[in-house]
Amino acid sequence: MATLGFIRRDFDVFAIDGFSARMAKLDELINPRLIRLANELAPELSRALHMPLFPHVAKHMRRAANPPDETFAAFGPSRAGYKRYGYVALCVSGVGVHARAAVKSDADNRPEIARAIKLKSADLQKSFRGARIQQYQNWNCREIPRSITAGADFFDGLADALAKKSGAIDVGFGWHGRDALTVDRDEVLDAFRELEPLYRVIRSITS
Repeated sequence: MATLGFIRRDFDVFAIDGFSARMAKLDELINPRLIRLANELAPELSRALHMPLFPHVAKHMRRAANPPDETFAAFGPSRAGYKRYGYVALCVSGVGVHARAAVKSDADNRPEIARAIKLKSADLQKSFRGARIQQYQNWNCREIPRSITAGADFFDGLADALAKKSGAIDVGFGWHGRDALTVDRDEVLDAFRELEPLYRVIRSITS
């Protein structure tokens, strides 16, 4: 089965000092591959999750003070953009590859999404069947976050975090080191299928 095509030097890009130098290598080595992957994965992901998803590759601010510690392709419900919506994302960082579901602080309808997650927390626990999941919100990008059981308390906590004034959530699964070099598309799609119950609740509000 075809891997995602990333090699060790791609992950080393995130250790480069300086904004311009790091962005130059991102543009040379990672972003072209991520753009191809996003366009190729979007129809497969749409079929796997039984909903239309449109790809968007992150555009980092060229005047930012610090270079990005990760980059990603987001898949959301609109051709126009992803930031106003909950989305799923294939992320690349210095420690590996990650499949995630996120609702950021500038998304529309965050209070409504929070209430929906809270209402469905018991159902989500059943859907995740004891799976262990990782919290990426405010993570340090230096190591894969520790895994947490996706129980009702976990989803209640997500709802509470999202309900805050500038709340956001970002959860998923990561592949570190050698696993990140050999992970194939089917494994990535399986990870997004694992996230589907949560994303479907999010999408029920953002559609």
